[in-house]
Amino acid sequence: MENYDIIIIGTGAGGGTILHKLKNSGKKILVLERGTFLPREKENWNVDAVFKQERYHTTEVWKTEGDKDLHPGTGYWVGGNTKVYGAALFRLREKDFHQIQHAGGISPEWILKYQDFEKYYVEAENLYNVHGKSGIDPTEAPRSSEYINPPVSHEPRIQEIHDKLVALGHHPFFLPIGVKLDEKDLLNSPCIRCDTCDGFPCMIHAKADADINCVRPSLDDTNITLLTEAKANRLITNESGEKIIAVETEYKGEILQFKADIFILSAGAINSAVLLLKSANEQHPNGLANGSDQVGRNFMKHQNAAMLGISTHLNPTKFQKTMAMNDFYWGEKDYPFPMGHIQLMGKSQKDMLAGDAPFFTPGLVLEEMAEHSVDWWMTGEDLPAPENRVQVIDNEIHLDYTENNAEGFKRLIDRWESILKEVDGQEHFFVPHSLYLRKSIPLQGIAHQCGTLRFGSDPKTSVLDVNCKTHEVDNLYVVDGSFFPSSGAVNPSLTIMANALRVGEYLLEILK
Repeated sequence: MENYDIIIIGTGAGGGTILHKLKNSGKKILVLERGTFLPREKENWNVDAVFKQERYHTTEVWKTEGDKDLHPGTGYWVGGNTKVYGAALFRLREKDFHQIQHAGGISPEWILKYQDFEKYYVEAENLYNVHGKSGIDPTEAPRSSEYINPPVSHEPRIQEIHDKLVALGHHPFFLPIGVKLDEKDLLNSPCIRCDTCDGFPCMIHAKADADINCVRPSLDDTNITLLTEAKANRLITNESGEKIIAVETEYKGEILQFKADIFILSAGAINSAVLLLKSANEQHPNGLANGSDQVGRNFMKHQNAAMLGISTHLNPTKFQKTMAMNDFYWGEKDYPFPMGHIQLMGKSQKDMLAGDAPFFTPGLVLEEMAEHSVDWWMTGEDLPAPENRVQVIDNEIHLDYTENNAEGFKRLIDRWESILKEVDGQEHFFVPHSLYLRKSIPLQGIAHQCGTLRFGSDPKTSVLDVNCKTHEVDNLYVVDGSFFPSSGAVNPSLTIMANALRVGEYLLEILK
């Protein structure tokens, strides 16, 4: 079998981005993706297909506590889960890289700090077409430059809420979002500001995802080979166990081995840990690079909740995901602990609500609810805990997770509900002002997965070193969300992308 200089496993926010960084290196690169290209089809924008039938999610069944079945909300495609993400691309706050006291415990310090990532954040924002505006969010870290794309404007109902929040003394800001939108020339803009973006694949390729922005442009280079429907089953080491020599891969019904000098793993925090655990051998009996017993541990996914604010106001907004607020990210006057982050979701449609409504709810009622709702997403930081972990038991993936650090997040939800009532209550109605529906996101909602192979300076307490190379294996790097020591309270995608660019730059130096 042909030898390669580099093999990249996975094409999501980490794998796709580092491929982009390395594509001009002149090195022979093989990219293995267990999925295929997500098809362009009418179902891309069909609510029933996407949300009820889960057309773009895997049919895999994992296990969780009590040996219960778990149907993970994840998909295997070129571009990974960026194919269906909401493209909210936030930097971690500067303090997120330091030790922080939460009501529920300690969020640990990172081996690197914000300033070590800042230039890569800029590079990632530019690569992924991020629109935004600095200087509004009081928690925003220092920036070396303004966003190169202007913020995505608010539609009238959202602008109204924005203005009322400002009048109440709050600091809503434009949500940084990766879309190919030109509001000055909408006739020729790839993005059309539709209502099927957040959670949907983009039929017209106007969402900045790892497939469209990184993988496909890289394939023009003849040194780069992409194999789809190629699942990495096991990493094979040399006799000493200090180096990977091949990856055993299931491809078109055959089991093949591909060899390389450097291996880059980016299968997602859960599946990257699974691959290392499945690669156990005589030199690594508890799993590859697992002498610390940390592989798979400290899994985090955020505290997540959705809230629908249903009022007497009509909300004809189409592209709703334009605003966020961090006023309570670090707590508030009488509560000195972090609470979390608030942002708008994509606009709810009638059929999206049907799955959570009683079966007897009339369609007309659901339609009225959707037409009057403003849809919010809230994120709080969950803390790394050794018992929250990924395991492989009898060749099955087990994901054990117990919620933690919930106090501040619950306070955030209650606080936000009271603020929204105040916003809508500035006018007088002859009917009740508002109804606020909440939904906590269950364990299968793993879009923000991170932490299972955290990086650090001590091989006894971490899996990866400062350059995201495994402490115990000389030529194995990991560039997905598994390297996070803590989760912060904003979407992790941009930090994964920025870190992939950072590690890619390091590899370019050592490959010279």
